[in-house]
Amino acid sequence: SAEITKNYKAGDRFLHVQLEDGTLSYPVDPAALPPLRNPDILVGENDLTALSYLHEPAVLHNLKIRFVESKLIYTYSGIILVAINPYKELPIYGDAIIHAYSGQNMGDMDPHIFAVAEEAYKQMARNNKNQSIIVSGESGAGKTVSARYTMRYFATVSKSSNNAHVEDKVLASNPITEAVGNAKTTRNDNSSRFGKYTEISFDQSYQIIGANMRTYLLEKSRVVFQSENERNYHIFYQLCASAMQPEYEHLKLVPQHCSTLINCTVSGDFQMDVFKMLAAILHLGNVEIAAVGDERSSISAEDKHLSIFCELLDLNCDKVAWWLCHRKIVTTSETVTKPMTRAQAANARDALAKKIYSHLFDFIVDRINQALQFPGKQHTFIGVLDIYGFETFDVNSFEQFCINYANEKLQQQFNLHVFKLEQEEYMKEDIPWTLIDFYDNQPVIDLIEAKMGILELLDEECLLPHGKDENWLQKLYNNFVNKNTLFEKPRMSNTSFIIQHFADKVEYKCEGFLEKNRDTVHEVLIEILKESKFHLCANFFQDSPVSVSPFSSTINIKSARPVLKSSNKQLRMTVGSKFRNSLSLLMATLNATTPHYVRCIKPNDEKLPFEFDSKRVVQQLRACGVLETIRISAQSYPSRWTYIEFFSRYSILMTQQELSINDKKQICKIVLQRLIQDHNQYQFGRTKIFFRAGQVAYLEKLRSDRLRQACILIQKRVRGWLQRRSFLSTRRAAITLQQYFRGQRTVRYSACSGEAHRSPILCFHLALNLTHLIKVFLHLPCSFSLLFNRVLESHFQSQKEIYEKEIEGLNFKVEHLSQDINHLQKLFREENDINDGIRLEVSRLTSENLVSSRCRSTTQMCLWHSECCGNVFEISRLKQTGPYLKPRGVVVNMIPGLPAHILFMCVRYADYLNDADMLKSFMNVTIDGIKQVVKEHSEDFEMLSFWLSNTYYFLNCLKQYSGEEEFMKYNTPRQNKNCLKHFDLSEYRQILSDLAIRIYHQFIIVMENNIQHMIVPGMLEYESLQGISGLKPTGFRKRSSSIDDTDTYTMTSVLQQLSYFYSTMCQNGLDSELLKQAVKQLFFLIGAVTLNSLFLRKDMCSCRKGMQIRCNISYLEEWLKDKNLQSSNAKETLEPLSQAAWLLQVKKITDDDAKEICEHCTSLSTVQIVKILNSYTPIDDFEKRVTPSFVRKVQAMLNNREEVPQLMLDTKHLFQVTFPFTPSPHALELIQVPSSFKLGFLTRV
Repeated sequence: SAEITKNYKAGDRFLHVQLEDGTLSYPVDPAALPPLRNPDILVGENDLTALSYLHEPAVLHNLKIRFVESKLIYTYSGIILVAINPYKELPIYGDAIIHAYSGQNMGDMDPHIFAVAEEAYKQMARNNKNQSIIVSGESGAGKTVSARYTMRYFATVSKSSNNAHVEDKVLASNPITEAVGNAKTTRNDNSSRFGKYTEISFDQSYQIIGANMRTYLLEKSRVVFQSENERNYHIFYQLCASAMQPEYEHLKLVPQHCSTLINCTVSGDFQMDVFKMLAAILHLGNVEIAAVGDERSSISAEDKHLSIFCELLDLNCDKVAWWLCHRKIVTTSETVTKPMTRAQAANARDALAKKIYSHLFDFIVDRINQALQFPGKQHTFIGVLDIYGFETFDVNSFEQFCINYANEKLQQQFNLHVFKLEQEEYMKEDIPWTLIDFYDNQPVIDLIEAKMGILELLDEECLLPHGKDENWLQKLYNNFVNKNTLFEKPRMSNTSFIIQHFADKVEYKCEGFLEKNRDTVHEVLIEILKESKFHLCANFFQDSPVSVSPFSSTINIKSARPVLKSSNKQLRMTVGSKFRNSLSLLMATLNATTPHYVRCIKPNDEKLPFEFDSKRVVQQLRACGVLETIRISAQSYPSRWTYIEFFSRYSILMTQQELSINDKKQICKIVLQRLIQDHNQYQFGRTKIFFRAGQVAYLEKLRSDRLRQACILIQKRVRGWLQRRSFLSTRRAAITLQQYFRGQRTVRYSACSGEAHRSPILCFHLALNLTHLIKVFLHLPCSFSLLFNRVLESHFQSQKEIYEKEIEGLNFKVEHLSQDINHLQKLFREENDINDGIRLEVSRLTSENLVSSRCRSTTQMCLWHSECCGNVFEISRLKQTGPYLKPRGVVVNMIPGLPAHILFMCVRYADYLNDADMLKSFMNVTIDGIKQVVKEHSEDFEMLSFWLSNTYYFLNCLKQYSGEEEFMKYNTPRQNKNCLKHFDLSEYRQILSDLAIRIYHQFIIVMENNIQHMIVPGMLEYESLQGISGLKPTGFRKRSSSIDDTDTYTMTSVLQQLSYFYSTMCQNGLDSELLKQAVKQLFFLIGAVTLNSLFLRKDMCSCRKGMQIRCNISYLEEWLKDKNLQSSNAKETLEPLSQAAWLLQVKKITDDDAKEICEHCTSLSTVQIVKILNSYTPIDDFEKRVTPSFVRKVQAMLNNREEVPQLMLDTKHLFQVTFPFTPSPHALELIQVPSSFKLGFLTRV
């Protein structure tokens, strides 16, 4: 890119531009000027449709900036997710990331495969409509991995409630299908050689209940032939690597250096049957066929591989050897056996191997489908299509033809869907719909599949006994050359033809088309295999197979459908016809669902991490329809802003008169009509403003100019103020100096006047000398400074004397007030002593009355028991009531843990009676009761808080009165008299401790659930500092936060929720140490959730957002201070977030900056620091991006750190809870039971 240094005028022949390495006069054609670049503020956007200028260079530049500099592999392009293969493991797929995207709107987070999966899941649940995720791209672009991640997302967020673990089975099927259907190619080490459509079924609760898989066009030729530097299917190498294991010795294979076999989740017998079939295919491929003359061939009777093949499949070896070298020709009058040449016999052998493998592949897929079957009926499903993208090689054959045909159909569906969405958007916004010209590839589809098209002519040639590739090609030439613009004959070849696909021209070589389309095996060999005593092999080739997939090798339909006996015509159906039918079924399925698109891009052919080959990328962008989407968008109104977004971004361009209008929508209309005179450049919708290409860039320029003018004005005013302040300071100094000298002159003049009769000339001389002295001082800065200092010193001395006198007066008043305060405090203490004496006397008299009325109480202690003292059933009433002792109203002056004290005194009564059965029964029922009430109120925060507090106090009472020295030392002598005498309850203390931990964990979960949805809106999205943030363009995927929602949570919402938690815990008497631990856990959650969201939201990584976060953290710190919780260590849990906010604000340019970042960000990992630096996004032109070289510099400095390379914080982490022993200061004798407890059946002993 370059910057234009001189305005271009119509008719100029050169553009004057500034490149990075100098200036240049660029010759231009006035009819085709080079495309304009987007403003820096728009470069690197999450959505390509947010760009003001939409064209290939802009799209490519944006992707390169994101991929190479920001290390972001996902980008939206309207409804498409563009996924660039990084060729490197990235820490962005963990469960923490899944939970971060779960429930989020698509535009709220950075682009991600999980965002697409969440959108599909959400639309399915909201609209009750089936969804499809279409993943396509070149081999090696990452299709299989992307499809795997979507299925993993569904398995994680929609786990089934039963114990079937269907989601685990769905995920476990992937390695099996990859083993039998994937292979190493020159482009990809794990290339899928088949298409796959997986339907994941959900019930009415939107939990996974099952799945079903369909497969398309397995590359069977790979079984018998692999190109240079390519390999066969993985399963063969895995089988050979395990050859020496005892259970596989009977397969008689040669060991290979490869990973061992995968652990299939199927029965051992089934696995061994599959391995026997695979080993048989390997041995069949090694069978040597010898030529006997020119017309015959034979197989040696000593051929060990043929013997092993027949042994494994239980076949007649002689018959197999004979019919591999001969074929049977059936005519109307006779049957003739004809020998085959060596080449024909080799083809027959290979065809048999391919046929067996094809049936085996279908059989394995069918068994997977059976394992994933479910009873009943599915409510909805989400389909994941992992299918080959558009392909063009040096030599293209039948497989590439079918693949590109499938992509033509998918592209047509995609174009129509994009067109439909555009139309719906215009209609929804009440904007006049104008027909948009888009590429319709129906003509090329007709060329392939229509009547007398390429496929029909191919099938016709296959029916002929002596059909040849050359004859078929000649028919194509005759029918289409010079008659169809999409079909061409190469100039230098008579064995190829060219088709103009939507992505590119592709030349196909006709050799092998007929053979691959027929896919025939001699019927005699099929009959031999039918007679096999190995049941799996025999079933493969039966007319009505038993327990074998009813589907063809190219498509797998739901196994719930009945198996019908195929007619002879269907048995003879060609591969092309089967593929066309299966493709039609697939398109019907996709058209009945809501599609979501993922386009995988291969950035370079060398598989280098984060290397971007622009030429290769743009080829794929054209091939996968991304640029077509851009082109369709650019034709109309590509930039779309909500009125709130426009107002927030461009309020700086509005006048005071315009801002005085209450209706923001009306303000936006008035401002836009003033700023852009051509009203055809925008349209006002119901909720959005639609802009033509380039208009947002123009508005950004106006905004930037206004900000620049404002900066200049502010600088001018500040500089003027500084100069004026300096001038006034100098002026005051000069006036002070003048006053001093005038005073001195007056004094001396007076002295001179007194002696004027003696020396008038001397006085005048002194005055002249004084004037001269002032002039000298003014021209000698040092002398002036010394003199000025003396003047100030004299002035300050006089002021000091005045202040000292004032201080003496104030000290006298303070001393007088202190005497008054001491007198008042003395009177207050005397009054308190009198009140304490009265209370003690009342307590003494009450005790004496109780003692006299209850003579049997010889120990003079306060005990609670039932009206029938020895009846355990009465105590059981308290056991049953105890867990529900939470009072309905507020009890004035109720001591903390009163229910716990009541429960303990019942324990004390059982100990007093020395009744072990009563004590055991009481403790068991009490613990069970607490468990029950906690279970029934597992989401009631107040109830959990109440019983956490009382369980803790009950545990402390059992310790305090246990009689153990370590606890007794904190008691008063009276409390020690109340210790248990007969029983050791240490085991029950352990049970209660475990119960308290369980209640605490549930208590924390409830608090987290209540506050979690407020954290991101309040901490990250809400502008605590009003006016310093500005929304940016968001493209097709709009942020939900951009909508003016009155229910949006703010920082105040977070603080109010925290205050509610705090007040509830205090009201329920929760111990201060437990309260601090709970607050610490909450603050950790707030910091972790906010930081995790920051990592996944590039639009939030800006200097201004760092200021907002720092401000919000200060509110939390102030809350801690206000509640006197500074010692809880809650502030320390916010340190990672605080450092992230600092990192967003600090300068990031020089080596010193890098060093400071490394020294300061000690609570952030290297991965987290690099992520923030890479994601840093300027909101205005005045902010600068972080250069890749600076990021590498920081990364190099952090290499010495020993840490786990983890991006996300674990929001589920729980700090270890401790229950400190805090003895109760309350004497049991003085405890009163409030009437609100309704425990009237208790009496005092």
